[in-house]
Amino acid sequence: MARLREVYNGTLKSELIKKFNYKSPMEAPRLQKIVLNMGLGDAARDSKKVTAAAVEMGIIAGQKPIVTKARTSIAGFKLREGMDLGIKVTLRGEQMYEFLDRLVTIALPRVRDFRGVSARSFDGRGNYSLGIKEQIVFPEIDYDKIDQIRGLDVVIVTTAKSNAEAQELLKGLGMPFTN
Repeated sequence: MARLREVYNGTLKSELIKKFNYKSPMEAPRLQKIVLNMGLGDAARDSKKVTAAAVEMGIIAGQKPIVTKARTSIAGFKLREGMDLGIKVTLRGEQMYEFLDRLVTIALPRVRDFRGVSARSFDGRGNYSLGIKEQIVFPEIDYDKIDQIRGLDVVIVTTAKSNAEAQELLKGLGMPFTN
């Protein structure tokens, strides 16, 4: 079992039930999924970049990503319907907890001038989003084998009803908030 899942089931869940006065243990917020997204604007001109980014994302997530395609044509951006625009991965279960553990304990501290993540990136419904500017903060990525530095978005979806509940959940799981 993943380390963060044991932390959640062992102590964090009961602390959340006490703090927010839930009547049922099923009301306690929990992680639902983590979505990793990498937008590749330059992929419209070069399809090899999509393949390279998909390999890197697969290494980071431990799961094969899917390619996102353009829904409509936009002449101003030289974009046609069906062109590859990016890649994404949705993590659930054990892989989700393993990824969050690696993100919090290994990847985020490797970010240059890291002082914590903003507590204002919640969406009002208990979901948290953060952007990572370089994929090389993950130790799985070999710096010598990458062709280009790319950023990625991480969206953590919880069952919390408010930002305060979600922040307590993520703080209990080790997310280093600044304020």
